[in-house]
Amino acid sequence: MKLIKLTKSSNSSLYKSAQILYYRYIRTDLFLSNPKGEDEAMKVAIYCRLSEEDKNKLSKEDDSESIQNQKSMLIEYAVQKEWEIYNIYSDDDYTGADRNRPAFNQLLKDAEQHKFDIVLCKTQSRFTRELEIVEKYIHGLFPIWNIRFISIVDNADTENKGNKKARQINGLINEWYLEDMSDNIKSVLTNKRRNGSHIGAFALYGYQKDPNQKGHLIIDEEAAQVVREVFTLFSQGMGKSSIARYLNEKGIPNPTEYKRLHGLRYKPPVTKQSTLWRYFAVADMLINEIYIGNMVQGKYGSVSYKSKKNKPIPKEQWIRVEGTHEPIIDMDLWNTVQEMIKQKAKPFSNGEIGIFAKKARCMYCGYVMRSTKSHERRYLKCATKNACKDACIGSFISVSVLEEYVLSELKNLSAKYLDMDELEKNVVFNQKLDEKKQILENQLREYQAKMVNCSTGIKTLYLDKVKGILTEDDFIQLSADLHKDKSTYENLISELSSQIAEIEKKQTNTASNKEQLEEYLSLEHLTHDIVNQLIDCIIVGKRDPETKEIPIEINWKF
Repeated sequence: MKLIKLTKSSNSSLYKSAQILYYRYIRTDLFLSNPKGEDEAMKVAIYCRLSEEDKNKLSKEDDSESIQNQKSMLIEYAVQKEWEIYNIYSDDDYTGADRNRPAFNQLLKDAEQHKFDIVLCKTQSRFTRELEIVEKYIHGLFPIWNIRFISIVDNADTENKGNKKARQINGLINEWYLEDMSDNIKSVLTNKRRNGSHIGAFALYGYQKDPNQKGHLIIDEEAAQVVREVFTLFSQGMGKSSIARYLNEKGIPNPTEYKRLHGLRYKPPVTKQSTLWRYFAVADMLINEIYIGNMVQGKYGSVSYKSKKNKPIPKEQWIRVEGTHEPIIDMDLWNTVQEMIKQKAKPFSNGEIGIFAKKARCMYCGYVMRSTKSHERRYLKCATKNACKDACIGSFISVSVLEEYVLSELKNLSAKYLDMDELEKNVVFNQKLDEKKQILENQLREYQAKMVNCSTGIKTLYLDKVKGILTEDDFIQLSADLHKDKSTYENLISELSSQIAEIEKKQTNTASNKEQLEEYLSLEHLTHDIVNQLIDCIIVGKRDPETKEIPIEINWKF
């Protein structure tokens, strides 16, 4: 075989193309195809995480300098030990207490399958700050999986049994650090709230943050005019849905869209309908005391410092400070509106929850249908159509008609499931599931192989950069493509894995489905609890003027 050597003095584009081909296909394939021999090097998984103290990213797309430094340090250490780098797992913008770190969880899955022999970190705290996780994985499952854990800076090494107590002490100290930091942050925020300072990334619609005084709100006159109009219209007898429709017809953007249009960093709208005013936006505005100059905060609190989930706080525990900023609504108008809200009749005043509450969705816009009442009969209608007539063609159905349809479908399903002879004969459904699962699994393996190729190519680039084989510019150019491809494959793998999991769930639930359906076979009426237990969602369309039929799709939970 005759080899042609290309240098930078050669045609520039040809040189770059050759490099890309070399690293993406040739070097990667050689790396992967290296047969496993007796003297094969230990495989190491490198894990990096950005800490709270050193967030210095230039953009969301770039690794922080901290991550880059960690990678360089750990790669150099692995190269010195002559270990083979299996993969570099990196979580940027995640805390050590966050158990939902994507790269961290992928590392744990790969460790369980023993895809590598060593987990290498800068410090133990980069891996986790929780003592529970230290004990579960570093001291529990890793030894069972025959995985060695090493952190360079604090000299943690599970091969050295003598420093187990030191690792446990480190874990305890890290957990204390998290708890203390959480308590300190809560204390500071609580004191600021009690002093009337606004705490939050964005000001409430109608206000903006005072550039000259931190924690103080000033009126945003453009939005404030809309707020005044909403209060005035309601005081004149216009309903909340009618107000939303009125604002949409005038082309006034809803609060979220307004902030986005004025340069605040909100996520782009998912659909056209997400920019519209709705009933609940108007309803929430009419009872918010911030519009009369009172700061009301602390309505939600974290479950614990280990979780990002929030829970509602009882109203009596809210932090309320009067007169912290200029009001938009005067007290006379406010009192009038509050009295009208109290007197306004409510369709569910008896405390009952609608049978299909949050379950029925419009077939055309996807939004949850709202309940309405006319002549003692209840109906479900498209909320988008109600808010803006041109935004959606709308769906509409009587609650009694939908209940009758669901009961009929439920009994049909029950009959099929409970007729064991028919069930044994009817294997087409499961066969189709098996076929679909096989196709998805084949696709999954294909994408996994491609992602491995990308990961290996990235590792090779890092090593060659450290060794001086590649220049910084070449490294950046070549790795960018590989990172992009890897990200694409990761998304595809995640989606396929979810689809496969859903199929497996359906395949394993046959017996429980039978018992569940047997229980509800003799039902004459539905309740919200039953619907919630059996149905994921119901898609409702618009009545066909010729056939008079309403298209309905039921997505069961089995």
